[in-house]
Amino acid sequence: MKVVYCQQPNIFHEREEEKPVPKEGEALLHIKRIGICGTDIHAFYGNQPYFTYPRVLGHELSGEIVEMNGESEFQLGDRVTIVPYMECGNCVACRNGKPNCCVSLRVLGVHTDGGMKEFLSVPFSHLVKVNDISLDAAALIEPLSIGAHAVRRAEVKEHEQVLVIGAGPIGLAVMKFAVLAGAKVIAMDINRERLRFCQQWTGVDHVIQGGEDALSELQRLTNGDGAWTVIDATGNQHSMNEAIRYVSHGGKLVFVGLTKENVSFQHPEMHKREMTVSGSRNATRADFEYVISCIEKGLVDCEALLTKRIKLDEVARQFAAVTDPKTNVIKVMVEVE
Repeated sequence: MKVVYCQQPNIFHEREEEKPVPKEGEALLHIKRIGICGTDIHAFYGNQPYFTYPRVLGHELSGEIVEMNGESEFQLGDRVTIVPYMECGNCVACRNGKPNCCVSLRVLGVHTDGGMKEFLSVPFSHLVKVNDISLDAAALIEPLSIGAHAVRRAEVKEHEQVLVIGAGPIGLAVMKFAVLAGAKVIAMDINRERLRFCQQWTGVDHVIQGGEDALSELQRLTNGDGAWTVIDATGNQHSMNEAIRYVSHGGKLVFVGLTKENVSFQHPEMHKREMTVSGSRNATRADFEYVISCIEKGLVDCEALLTKRIKLDEVARQFAAVTDPKTNVIKVMVEVE
């Protein structure tokens, strides 16, 4: 089978491997779609935490079951998506129902080789059946679930003011599920084109151009209160340092974006607000199931997120070009024959 891997920052290679043989309790998938995400882009440019090279990228995946080893609820030919977070099941986080932040978590395409290949063997426990939605939509469930998890982590309530900073795919997902939760959502980004897309795709109530006037504009929109919940999905150190300024007194700040740099702010600014600061990492099976139900009900338009399609054998040559932010890319989808 064909495998595409990141040898080192800025360099992809292809190789041939033997098709894997599923172990007991695993299914062999013919991978059909691979979404390229911010994690992959950061890894390509050498900016991804928790990462070593060489690495087969790819954790936004959908495929079809072509072989099984053991009894399960699945059948040959089932269309599935993958929960790519391989937890230990025994640590303190796993014991307390939070496998998404397992102490020894291994994420496909990050800590261990992922799905940028023609075939992948995956435990039944990390598969979710998606026969009623498209392969494209199935590969988008994982990033959408990260947004849904951040909204759940923030305990977003109906009618509360929520500011989402960063309108990349994860930020867009956060906005969409905050809107579906009934919140009054404000989107902030430095990219005007992306803000226009936010209004169209997510249904946010307001947008704010990032920059020196952003705080005053937020104060105007919230009658001086600020946002009760601020969710930063940028992964940008400067944005994450500044996000505290937008939180109302008594409010919450949730970081769903990830940076390798230190994040810091003045403690008095946090203390006077009695502010809650949280991280939101990955997603859970419950988040996947919620996202799937939203897609099946027509509440999430997955097709509108797709900017570009490429073939697996084009990844090494075209990755940098198709993911260039100057092209206003939202989501690139890799198709596997």
